[in-house]
Amino acid sequence: MAKKIDERIEALEERLKQLKARQQRIEARRRSLESRRTRRDDTRRKILVGAIVLAKVDQGVIDETVLRGWLKGGLSRPDDKALFGL
Repeated sequence: MAKKIDERIEALEERLKQLKARQQRIEARRRSLESRRTRRDDTRRKILVGAIVLAKVDQGVIDETVLRGWLKGGLSRPDDKALFGL
């Protein structure tokens, strides 16, 4: 009888271990999806703001020299600067 109880406890402990591992995988996937969503939203915001600023420069609402000043002050990588002819 004690052997059956020990076997049952062992089986339940193994099942608990499997369920905890599954829960960890699910949680890791949720965090990964959330992180991707956050990055995607951040990228979309940057694109939209950039489009608005460029439209305002084209309309003459923002002077191009102001935009160039922002870019000079904000860009540090040479390839980024080259993209804007800085």
